[in-house]
Amino acid sequence: MDKVRWGVLSTSDFAERKFIPGLQKSPLIDVAAVGSRDLGRARAFADRCGIATAYGSYEELLADPTIDVIYNPAANHLHVPWSIRALEAGKHVLCEKPIGLSAAEAEELLRASRRHPRLKVMEAFMYRLHPQWQRARAIVNEGGIGEARVLQSFFSFFGDDPRNIRNQAAIGGGGLLDLGCYNISYARFIFGAEPRRVVAAIDPDPVFGTDRIVSALLDFGGSRTSSFHCSMQLDPYQRANILGTAGRVEIEIPCNAPPDRPCKIWHQRGDRIDEIVFPICDQYTLETDAFSLAVMNDTPVPTPLEDAVANMRVIDAVVASGRTGRWVEI
Repeated sequence: MDKVRWGVLSTSDFAERKFIPGLQKSPLIDVAAVGSRDLGRARAFADRCGIATAYGSYEELLADPTIDVIYNPAANHLHVPWSIRALEAGKHVLCEKPIGLSAAEAEELLRASRRHPRLKVMEAFMYRLHPQWQRARAIVNEGGIGEARVLQSFFSFFGDDPRNIRNQAAIGGGGLLDLGCYNISYARFIFGAEPRRVVAAIDPDPVFGTDRIVSALLDFGGSRTSSFHCSMQLDPYQRANILGTAGRVEIEIPCNAPPDRPCKIWHQRGDRIDEIVFPICDQYTLETDAFSLAVMNDTPVPTPLEDAVANMRVIDAVVASGRTGRWVEI
C-alpha cells in the first residue's frame, strides 16, 4: 500500500476548513472521495477541496471498493450508526468526537469493532498528537511539576444560529458534547486515570434546549481534581493549566492549535518560567498520519476505542449531575 485512500462522509464545514487541508499535507494519504446526501453539494464540496470523486449518498461512498478509510465528521447523532455501517462495509474508521451521544451508544460501536478485529477505529481527539500535549504529558510524568494535583481548563466560543447543528438538541448539540468532551479528555490524558465522581452545573438555553454553559468538577481521587467550564455562548477563549506540588504547565491554545504558526506552553518551577515553543505543524496531519500508519502496518491506533467509551461515561455523569446538582459516581 503506497497510500491510504480516504473517503469523507458528509460535507462538513469543519472537514472542509480544518481536517481535509491537514489530510492533504500527508504523503501517506489520498483524499479520494466525498459522500453527501445531495450529489450537487458533494460535487461542489469535492471541487472546492480538490477531491476527485463525489457521491450523492453515504451508501455509495461506503460501497466504493477503492476506499480504505472513512472519516466521519457528520452530526453527532450519525457518528455511531454510520461508523458501524462503515465497518460492515470493510472500512477503517476515524470518527469525530464525541464518539456518540452516550456511553451506551459508544459501546454499540465498540461491540461492532470487535466483530471486525482487523479494522481500525478511533475517536478523532487530534490534540493528543500535537507536540505541545506530548511535551506537557512528559513533563508531568517525569515529575516536572512535582505531583500533579489539579487540571483546570476553559473552552468557549459564541454561536447562536439556530441552523447550526451545534444548537440542535435533538441531534446532539450543546457545549458539553462539542467542547466539554475535550476538557474531560485533557484530564484523563494527563492523569492517566478515570475520575471516580463528578459534580456539575448546567445552564440550558431556553430556546434551543441545549446546554449553553457547563461547569464541572471531576474527582480522580488521590488529591487529584479537574475543573472545567465550556460554553457555546461566551466570548471565544481556551486555556489549560496543570498544577502540581512543585510547579505548573500552562497550554496557551490547548485544542485549536493553529497550523500556520508556532505554539507555546509555559513550564514553571519555583521562580523560573520556561517558555517552550514548538515548530509549525498541523495536528490533523499528525493524527491522520498516525492512523494511516496503523492501517498500513496493521498496528494499534494511538488511542483505542475503549478510551472513547470511557470519555462518554464521564460525559453521561456530568449530564446526570447537572440534572440533580449532586455528586454522581462513575
